Amino acid sequence: MELLYIILIGLVAGFLAGKIMKGSGFGILLNILLGIAGAFIGSWLLGVLGITWGGLIGELVTAVIGAVVIIWVASLFKK
Repeated sequence: MELLYIILIGLVAGFLAGKIMKGSGFGILLNILLGIAGAFIGSWLLGVLGITWGGLIGELVTAVIGAVVIIWVASLFKK
């Protein structure tokens, strides 16, 4: 069940990251897939930095940060 929860957060995070990275995104479908990966990467990245947020909003912010990072890195290879 937790995996489904992470995927749902990642879906929303990918959509929001696509809006934040306007012009650098890859379309809504790929942004959503990158958002799912961003949920995992964001949790790992902020965990390494010692930053933890609780609750739904904290998890969403973490996933959005991870998705923005992934979209930014992917846009470097896109050019």
